[in-house]
Amino acid sequence: MKILVIGATGMIGSRILAEAVARGHDVVAAARRPVAGGVVLDASDAAAVTAAATGVDVIVAATSPRSSGDAMAEAGAVGQAVMQAAQGRRLMYVGGAGSLQMPDGSAVIDTVPAEYAAEARALMAVRDRLRASDLDWTYMCPPFVIAPGARTGVYRGSDGVILFAADGSSTISAEDYAVAILDEIETPKHRKQIYTVGY
Repeated sequence: MKILVIGATGMIGSRILAEAVARGHDVVAAARRPVAGGVVLDASDAAAVTAAATGVDVIVAATSPRSSGDAMAEAGAVGQAVMQAAQGRRLMYVGGAGSLQMPDGSAVIDTVPAEYAAEARALMAVRDRLRASDLDWTYMCPPFVIAPGARTGVYRGSDGVILFAADGSSTISAEDYAVAILDEIETPKHRKQIYTVGY
């Protein structure tokens, strides 16, 4: 399978890239800064994203709107560019925990600290655009905490409700998040759905 990973130098994107390569996929690595064997890409440039996606089966969008002073505008531009490029192919979009619900049905966004609220709302806007589209998408959210760690290959999944472990933590390693992304790519079970994973 040929996979375009956008944001391939980031904390999450680099793990997705590594997992896809380890599984033997043909991977195109794209990022704002040069990546070995990859392409330099402005993910908000629709024409450039479409060109980078030529011949691929799946696009993985693993960018973060934190780099801009206007997270909503940046996420909107990236979302539009990626969705345009995803016509006729699978799209895996790395979302945010703020797009999920708590187990009691309340919105996670209402618990997000102020410093992350703009990013969370920007990613929610992309989620809503995907919901309204006719694309073949999965919007994959991490739990509250995602960080570099061990690749265990073990995780739990949930359709839109954030996961907590028995000790009250809500976490996953970036490595196991990447495992979940590739599992979904290889064996799609959550098409046109919001999905989350955690321990």
